[in-house]
Amino acid sequence: MTNLKKFRSGDFAKKLQKMVKKDKGVKTKGTTKEKPETISAIIECKNPKKFADDLKKNHPQIKIKHVYEIIDAIAVETTASEILETLSPMNDVQIIDEDMEVHIMLDQSIPLIDAPKVWDDGVEGIGVTVAVVDTGIDKNHPDLKGKVLLQEDFTSEKGTPKENIDGNGHGTHVAGTIAGTGAASNGKYKGVAPKAKLIAAKVLASNGSGSFSGVIAGIEWAAKQDCQVMNLSLGANVAGSCDGTDPVCQAVDAAMDKGIVMCVAAGNSGPESSTVGTPGCAKKVITIGATDKNDGIAWFSSRGPTKDNRVKPDVCFPGVNIVAPRANGTSMGSPVNNYYTSASGTSMATPHCAGLSALLKSYDKDVDSQKVKDIIMQTAIDLNIDPNSQGTGRSDALAAYEMLKSGTSPNPPPAPPEPEPEPTPGKGYSLGYIAVLIIIAVFLIIVAFIGIV
Repeated sequence: MTNLKKFRSGDFAKKLQKMVKKDKGVKTKGTTKEKPETISAIIECKNPKKFADDLKKNHPQIKIKHVYEIIDAIAVETTASEILETLSPMNDVQIIDEDMEVHIMLDQSIPLIDAPKVWDDGVEGIGVTVAVVDTGIDKNHPDLKGKVLLQEDFTSEKGTPKENIDGNGHGTHVAGTIAGTGAASNGKYKGVAPKAKLIAAKVLASNGSGSFSGVIAGIEWAAKQDCQVMNLSLGANVAGSCDGTDPVCQAVDAAMDKGIVMCVAAGNSGPESSTVGTPGCAKKVITIGATDKNDGIAWFSSRGPTKDNRVKPDVCFPGVNIVAPRANGTSMGSPVNNYYTSASGTSMATPHCAGLSALLKSYDKDVDSQKVKDIIMQTAIDLNIDPNSQGTGRSDALAAYEMLKSGTSPNPPPAPPEPEPEPTPGKGYSLGYIAVLIIIAVFLIIVAFIGIV
């Protein structure tokens, strides 16, 4: 019997129920009945490997797409009726999520955050590997030659040549902002950490879209490749804001716990409040908003708070009209020439944070991910704007580096406010209640006095 309580989103359950009705209404054409439509879902479960093995044995009609290690979940593709009637009643199934679509979050920015002054001290990202979870990287671009150590494809475009698996251009632009050498521009369009190395998990196809299941698989793969920083300039919009508990948020937080600095775009759904997407709403990652060259918040930059009332973004970086490498054969953004293109978005702000994180890890390979986050947030320049728009402000790379270099420990992040305790019957009255009684008593005394007079 279907267990609707297992679905994180009631909307997903309703979507499946509609699909079942549609499938039941499919009419026979000749002697061949049309096959029901399939859909992907992420199943949070106990012991994912054993659960997947049991499914393969007892329910071979359910396709297993991924068995995750970074979170306790598997991704499946099957019919709506199988999800409702077969999977949801199972005791080992804890939560069922829709395998939602994710998409990209679309020569003055580097000096603006004072990165060149960090380079002047000999810190340029040597010894650090940054994972770019995106559309892939054109490793033959002059600015990225010799930088891309590994690429893996988690999309359906697996036939694309490994030499240039970025048919969109977004991932190459992001990679160049992180670690481009500026070779095609005589150093003009250098990345934040020009001597860092890169790996690429292609989770978004040439059209800029992908799925929850592919993103989680890409994160898990990248986390196993000994990277120190990971960039996710992607996300999905969640109706009514998100609370940081969905499977992708769990995956990015788990990677942060493993010591990887996770830099995630807030999204481009501003300027309204409560528009930060997933996984930008995750609890532990660094969530990045976008500013312009005048230190104003970009109109498109998503704002907080999250559904559970946390401040997001955490910090801002430049994200308007950012010039960075253009992948061969692509036209993403506004092409400047054959080698560079200009683009705007929190996607463009986020790799600035990944690059700065690489500089900090290059200086001190033992600094942990939470300390990197705390330093970046606490050394940001306060723009005197609502925290749910700016976080702690626009980042200052030099100030962050100097704090780390000085050995000064950043202040621990403030603890979340404790919820007010519920009143306990029979345990006395609140001050507010007593105050109301006093006011009423005084009023009655005055009325009585007037009556006597």
